[in-house]
Amino acid sequence: MTLLPALDYLSVFIFALTGALAASRAQLDLVGFLFIASLTAVGGGTVRDLLLNRDMVFWVADPWYIGTACSAAVLVFFTAHLLESRRRALDCLDAGALAVAVPAGTGVALSMDQAPAVVVMMGMATGAFGGLMRDVVCNEVPMVLRQGELYLSAAFFGALSALGMIWLGLGFQAGLMACAAVTFLLRSGSMRFGWRLPVYKPRPPRN
Repeated sequence: MTLLPALDYLSVFIFALTGALAASRAQLDLVGFLFIASLTAVGGGTVRDLLLNRDMVFWVADPWYIGTACSAAVLVFFTAHLLESRRRALDCLDAGALAVAVPAGTGVALSMDQAPAVVVMMGMATGAFGGLMRDVVCNEVPMVLRQGELYLSAAFFGALSALGMIWLGLGFQAGLMACAAVTFLLRSGSMRFGWRLPVYKPRPPRN
């Protein structure tokens, strides 16, 4: 298996775990687990492939991605009760999934010789849309919209670091490794240490 499909499989599995944990918090049945896990797992990659006009969406070309997501859903269905805090587990797994999905989307766009702006946007879309769909369907505040947290920003700087490494001549794989590391460092730092970017604050109108 080459690097890009491996990243997609790992992203699908981890994001499916987060989707199943969200389903457990919503107290859904097994079919609900399978649906939410699969939606979360393939949502970002589906948006990416449709926007890039790939020959086939990745999980349609290889249905084993859905099998991987369903396996993760069944695993969580029978073990979620063992976790002390499913909210904390979901946040931690989501950080790991983001760190895999962003380089997966970035790598696909790079392999198709897309412009740098498109590469960055595809990295962000692959990392963000699955979790966004999960949170909306489960009636949770989307992680991408939590005030001040580094989520989309982590994906943005991660994808940008891949472009920087490639521009420096360090190669495709080194670029994706840097993308994963920067994305995870920023996201986990935001969760653990409260790292934030300045947020917009409205000012009273001038007379």
